[in-house]
Amino acid sequence: MKEDTTKIVSVGQIDIGVPSERPKPDFSDLPIIAMRDLVLFPGVTFPITLGREASVRTASAAAEHSIPVGIFCQKVASVETPVLDDLYEYGVVADVLKTFDLPDGTHTAIIAAREKIKIEGLSAGSHIPGVLSAQVKPVHDSVSRSSDKEFVAIVDDIRQTTLNILQSGNEKMSDLAFNIENIPGPQLLINMICTHSPFTPEVKIELLKKNRLKDRGQLLLSHLAHSEEMAEIRAEVHRKARRNIDEQQRNAFLQHQFEVLREELYGDDDDCATLEAKAKDIDFPQPVRRTFAKELEKLRRLNPQSPDYSVQYSYLQLLTDLPWGKSTPLNADFASAERVLDEDHYGLEKVKERILEQLAVMMNTPEGRSPIICLVGAPGVGKTSLGQSIAKALGRNYQRVSLGGLHDEAEIRGHRRTYIGAMPGRIIDAVKRAGSSNPVLLLDEIDKTGSDFKGDPSSALLEVLDPEQNSHFHDNYVDVDYDLSHVLFIATANTLSTIPRPLLDRMEVIDISGYLPEEKIEIARKHLIPRISEENGFGKDEIAFTTDALSKIIESYTGESGVRMLEKELAKVIRKIVLNKMRGKDYKLTVEAGDLVDYLGVEAYTPERYEVSDTPGVATGLAWTAVGGEILFIETSVTQGKGEKLTITGNLGDVMKESAVIATQVVKARSAANGIDPDSFENRQLHIHVPEGAIPKDGPSAGITMCVSILSALTGRPVKPRLAMTGEITLRGKVLPVGGIKEKMLAAKRAGITDIILCTDNRKNIEDIKPIYIAGLTFHYVRTIDEVFAVAFGD
Repeated sequence: MKEDTTKIVSVGQIDIGVPSERPKPDFSDLPIIAMRDLVLFPGVTFPITLGREASVRTASAAAEHSIPVGIFCQKVASVETPVLDDLYEYGVVADVLKTFDLPDGTHTAIIAAREKIKIEGLSAGSHIPGVLSAQVKPVHDSVSRSSDKEFVAIVDDIRQTTLNILQSGNEKMSDLAFNIENIPGPQLLINMICTHSPFTPEVKIELLKKNRLKDRGQLLLSHLAHSEEMAEIRAEVHRKARRNIDEQQRNAFLQHQFEVLREELYGDDDDCATLEAKAKDIDFPQPVRRTFAKELEKLRRLNPQSPDYSVQYSYLQLLTDLPWGKSTPLNADFASAERVLDEDHYGLEKVKERILEQLAVMMNTPEGRSPIICLVGAPGVGKTSLGQSIAKALGRNYQRVSLGGLHDEAEIRGHRRTYIGAMPGRIIDAVKRAGSSNPVLLLDEIDKTGSDFKGDPSSALLEVLDPEQNSHFHDNYVDVDYDLSHVLFIATANTLSTIPRPLLDRMEVIDISGYLPEEKIEIARKHLIPRISEENGFGKDEIAFTTDALSKIIESYTGESGVRMLEKELAKVIRKIVLNKMRGKDYKLTVEAGDLVDYLGVEAYTPERYEVSDTPGVATGLAWTAVGGEILFIETSVTQGKGEKLTITGNLGDVMKESAVIATQVVKARSAANGIDPDSFENRQLHIHVPEGAIPKDGPSAGITMCVSILSALTGRPVKPRLAMTGEITLRGKVLPVGGIKEKMLAAKRAGITDIILCTDNRKNIEDIKPIYIAGLTFHYVRTIDEVFAVAFGD
């Protein structure tokens, strides 16, 4: 793109026959030529290069018709089509003496500046169609008298300083120096030097604004003195750098020259020296030390004012901040570690037992490799706090890395430093914040990462969580290998279904199924209530909840496996007590079950209770949900109709629908043994329904319950009261084991169930539950559907 810029010449005035009588400018409508980086002063004749079509048209018309024009400098040189707001308000009115079309396609004009002018606003219309014009007013410069000795001295200093600068420069400016020596008038001398000096447009505009020539001369002399001083510094730097130079010392010369210049410009504040001193005390691996030295040399060659300097400095600062070889001593007192876990978490016996096994191995073999632990459970069961307790028990530093919603692989591996705003990945950043090479890093919500066009973060985690590879983990920003093999990684997830199989294979899964109601009551008393009471200004033991009150909050106001909702409801009650206290009302510090409606409102949940019914076709099953176990009623009705037909309703998933079809077939296969005419199915239509259709349901564990419900409807015999069952059924009539036994048993007990049918293979799950929690339940272990029928209906 061609630009309207100053044409670099070495003459200040060009005599091409300026007319003695110039036309008077029309200040109400003056055509404008906008210049890039050129500020013209009164009385100076100057050649310019024209690049814009509007500028060429304006200059040509002005030269042809002797129309004076305004010369103004743009505030921002990159603007292609400037308007008045894009121009500095001060400029000069000038005559376009002549225009030239050069062989290379560019256009040049000779401009003779007259007086200074100032933009007043837009004009009504231009003499030259399609060009910029403005309404201006003349601003006259005040010239000091020749008897003013101070002004004479200023002019002499300006002339001499300019000549000194020209003589010290490398460019040959003999023509300009000759003109400066021979310019007779002080006004033309000052204005010509202002035009030719390599100052920024902002500086030149400040010079042009000065209405008194003496003031302009003083400001010009100040800038010239600064330029002369810088020229002397450069010359001194050059003389110092050239001492004892030869071919072998060329690189040393360049470095020395830069160091001298840095010292002159920025003094003794040397970031490189600070980083170098800091690196001496760091136990870098040898490849990292070589990389640090090489990158430090790059930093020395950069200008501290350049953007690249801050990027390079941040990178080197990160290298020195990483805990190379720094480790925190491992706690060897196993008893204290066990005490920490027991104090921080109530219940979760099997989970704590597995964690203590790992801590025992680590304390017994400190140099051994630690497996990657993945804590899986519903929200609020204490996965994150378990990670903190493990770090506390081991005496290691702890950092949490949130992975929820992560879609960019660079968040794990880091960004390459060629990108603007590059930064290290979250793993390296967490290690830096931890301050040791063997911290406990909690990878929170590892099941909630996603993939898109930026990459797959879970794939990047494969290297992080592989003990065979993470000793040479390569972060793109750090660009050197870092040893993560001493880091203890603990991942948390709500479900395993969204974790990629290769990543899951690298982790040892510990399932946190949730808390029993009795455990929640103890957690509330020992941990939640004391902490919330202190946060609200009460004593640790000042507020108390009765057992009935806590049980009702858990059953009627929360629906979860963990204790997060319980904590919120307890906080709500205590806030109500604080509110009554501040209002001056009577308030109780012991909360009873009858007070909860006043504090929490109506019950949010209605616990499912078993309803004694002698209606045939109704069977009670047991279901597992993310917030605990529930009882599930399955209803079957039989109607007369042509053709066998099965209808299934209740918002069921595909697996549960398949269980209904299998259950129907199993009952049909055993119809004769149960007193049903096999031919009667041709004229009967079955309808299986699972109530609460708004709630999606799926899974195979309702198979035997559907079989019992269908047989009950077909025979008209009701199911044994207070009996619930769970188990998968096959076409052969074999009963298979299912999961979630602990939660299902607790739900059955809460609902008032006394007898439970389940697969013989689930006996081991019952034996894992503390007897106190299943007291009053009778278990019937079966292997076939015939055994189920025998228990459900009697022999």
